[in-house]
Amino acid sequence: MDWYPLYNSLRIALISSVIVFFAGIFAAYYIARLHPVLKGILDVFLTLPMVLPPTVVGYFLLLVLGSRRPFGSWFYEVFHTKLVMTWYSGIFAAVAVAFPLMYRTARGSFESFDETLAFSGQTLGLSNAYIFWHIRMPACRQGILAGVVLSFARALGEYGATSMLAGYTPGKTATISTTVYQLWRTNNDTLAFRWVMVNMAISAVVLLIVNLLERREGQRRT
Repeated sequence: MDWYPLYNSLRIALISSVIVFFAGIFAAYYIARLHPVLKGILDVFLTLPMVLPPTVVGYFLLLVLGSRRPFGSWFYEVFHTKLVMTWYSGIFAAVAVAFPLMYRTARGSFESFDETLAFSGQTLGLSNAYIFWHIRMPACRQGILAGVVLSFARALGEYGATSMLAGYTPGKTATISTTVYQLWRTNNDTLAFRWVMVNMAISAVVLLIVNLLERREGQRRT
């Protein structure tokens, strides 16, 4: 059994989780402080990939990153590197579909934060950066961690956008999801079922972690 799809899926999910962690926190923190109208507009734009079909998200990514598109062709001419049909193309797809989960979860945590704690820190002369990392983030850690775990799970199971952006090449771009589809398409149900069980096992662990985080958050509030 070739374990490359598992390795590739895990590294794509891990890298994309790191990216959406910082991008989601940054967006959630600053957008939550904007005017309600502007915040509503940005909310729609940033969470749209969560409700769009993944193939549509992949199509929009191809319009930007495709080798025959302005940005994609410019990037290839400058760096001699393609942005599509490579293993790291899956990172772009995973980030696009996982970012809304991290953003919405982080924003909800920041909006429920007691701002009097931040005001108290300011009266003590603490910098905004110190308040953010040492007061705000610890107070919101359960929601932030839940967002990271959910983003990782979403990135790990991504298929639609990944198949359009990275395709399926055994040993190069294959992920668990694309491998299951290809094995089913070639009537290799036995191996496809094995990969399904691997994915289900990972997903069960992820859901267990989320439940534990939610339980701790509930106990902390009570």
